[in-house]
Amino acid sequence: MKKILFSAMMLLMATSIAFAQQPTRKLRFVNKSNPNQVVQPSTGTSTSATTQTEHLNVVYGRIDGRDTLLYVYLPEVDIDLMCRYYEITSTRQGRRLANNVKKVYPYAKLAGEKMKEFDAILAEVSDASERKRIMKEAEDELTSQYTEELKKLNFSQGAILIRLIDRETGNTSYQVVRELRGRLRAFFYQGFARLWGYNLKSEYDPHNNPEDDNIETIVTLLERGQI
Repeated sequence: MKKILFSAMMLLMATSIAFAQQPTRKLRFVNKSNPNQVVQPSTGTSTSATTQTEHLNVVYGRIDGRDTLLYVYLPEVDIDLMCRYYEITSTRQGRRLANNVKKVYPYAKLAGEKMKEFDAILAEVSDASERKRIMKEAEDELTSQYTEELKKLNFSQGAILIRLIDRETGNTSYQVVRELRGRLRAFFYQGFARLWGYNLKSEYDPHNNPEDDNIETIVTLLERGQI
């Protein structure tokens, strides 16, 4: 039964986000007043930019005597939001919430992206049987790929994922399943979800739900790449 429950969620997933490390790149510092002059950071010597053949990142700077002062634009940081995040994670419960959100948010985000793909595909298909066939194939593919992965989520992570799906798609998980696979299938999945303590009709409401308010703070910082 648990496998069937998580299979319902598979309708909403696409691929895992791969956080690959970016290769280290060397920098070259360009004199802003003379773009053709490249300063080697290790020696302070200058060469012509036109003679550089190695792939480097360009950072503008200003040469002041023997010093090279760089012009670096730092990303904007919302101090109030960061303080709010530190307040949330100052407790054990808050740290657990933050870790759970970080775990499931990529799935919810991909659910929103997948819904857009489904909408685009189904907009071109008018035949009801063909639409049903397309969605059935999508369900089978996603189920085979991600059932085992989603089964590793604990109860709290599953509950958060259901609400975040509502945030990303604008529809509860129940509505998503009903639209894609029909009312009977949605009713069936909801019945099994309730047996395990889930509710596919759970809505994301950061204005009235304190936990959702905390989740919104965490998600916002995740989206900005600040945590």
